[in-house]
Amino acid sequence: MKEQPILTTERLILRPYSLSDAKELQRLIGDRDVSETLLLVPYPYLDGMAEEWIDKQSLEYQEGKSVQFAVTGRNGEFLMGTIGLNNIFQEYQRAELGYWIGKPYWSNGYCTEAAGAVLKWGFEALELNRISATHMTSNPRSGRVMQKIGMKHEGHMRQYARKSGRFEDGEIYAILKSEYNHSPI
Repeated sequence: MKEQPILTTERLILRPYSLSDAKELQRLIGDRDVSETLLLVPYPYLDGMAEEWIDKQSLEYQEGKSVQFAVTGRNGEFLMGTIGLNNIFQEYQRAELGYWIGKPYWSNGYCTEAAGAVLKWGFEALELNRISATHMTSNPRSGRVMQKIGMKHEGHMRQYARKSGRFEDGEIYAILKSEYNHSPI
């Protein structure tokens, strides 16, 4: 059984989730303002959902499908959000970056810092060639994170997804390993 790595940045520790994170995970992701930015997260986020999600993460990592990191402060004392790589396809050397940060931690650069660490790990440890990310057009803050880490806008997707009873357009960004090697992050 391979052990999920722990990544560190100047202000953060990105570590595997444990069941002890469930209560805080539910509180943070259950905030309507956070939930509205995420396609696959229902509102309300009911009891038991966090535990069920955490339980799946180890298997997803072992199977090489995805890796999710709990974003915590440098001392590991508090959960701030989640960042990870989804839809990892080693045969194509690509994956999709996904993230969210709890509302109390917005506008502090934590997401950008965590995303830079995950890009580095994805390109160096997983030897990926391409990492993409998508955000709903109604969430431009997410797009700014993608731009700050060197991703390039690749397209606009009309009525990309249905969220809260309405169709949302999407924006797709990506970065190649060759571009990352020349990126300022």
